[in-house]
Amino acid sequence: MAQRFGGDHSPTGAQKPGETSGKTSVRSPFDGHIPARSAARVNFLFLAPLPLAVMAFFRDPTGLAISLAAFGTLILAAWLTREGVKAHEAYDARKIARRPAMPRKIIASLLTGAGLFGAAMVDGGLGNGAIFAVLGAVLHIAAFGPDPLSDKGMEGIDSFQTDRVARAVEEAEKHLAAMKDAILRARDRGLETRVDQFQTAARDMFRTIEDDPRDLTAARKYLGVYLLGARDATAKFADIYARNRDDGARADYETLLDDLQANFTARTQQLLTDNRSDLDVEIEVLRERLAREGVRLKQDQ
Repeated sequence: MAQRFGGDHSPTGAQKPGETSGKTSVRSPFDGHIPARSAARVNFLFLAPLPLAVMAFFRDPTGLAISLAAFGTLILAAWLTREGVKAHEAYDARKIARRPAMPRKIIASLLTGAGLFGAAMVDGGLGNGAIFAVLGAVLHIAAFGPDPLSDKGMEGIDSFQTDRVARAVEEAEKHLAAMKDAILRARDRGLETRVDQFQTAARDMFRTIEDDPRDLTAARKYLGVYLLGARDATAKFADIYARNRDDGARADYETLLDDLQANFTARTQQLLTDNRSDLDVEIEVLRERLAREGVRLKQDQ
């Protein structure tokens, strides 16, 4: 099915930063996102072992088995590398983050060495296999780096509260992913972009809560009830719109997204304002304590 072009100069093209449409300001869904640094290298890892699989069928049974085992090991290493890179990017995107539970990239480097060892053993013997194994593991680490091995920004943070936030954000991200999958069924690029913009606003709230886990209580309804409702509404709308392209249903759905985004944005700003107010109170209390101890700040003298 043909899709309407959604470029900057189309009738419904993207607006300039700061311009508004209806109730909410239009933001790029890529705001705050860092391009994947090693996507091309990861994709190459899936392509590089393919000749090994083809050549395996021109060898004797033993060579066939070893070559296919090496091919499978290298593909597994490529998959772990991709997942490790995603986990590392998620870790870098947050101010407060736990290290990944599994060091995927480090394990992938060991599997890469094992796969190259098997591939080289078929024709080159044990010595060549060992050389390729060491080179492969070292070059893999050099290309993709190790996994994060320590928590970030956790000093002085209540681990119980951060665990609650992590679970709540993880569940909210599942709702956003289901929402994105559902809107793809509508086969409308403009709606996909609109959903991306709402998800950007939702993730702004996620980052605010991660910065101050005390905000979770005030925002739990947004991460649970509202996102669950948005997910279900998107699924129902996508099924209806895919069948009959109902303009009225589309207008109602876009209005819903406008209202949701406006509420999420307003709530995020309120959380930030409350956090600033809490800081001002803490500063004032500290100044009073210092004054009682006979310590006067320079601006008070």
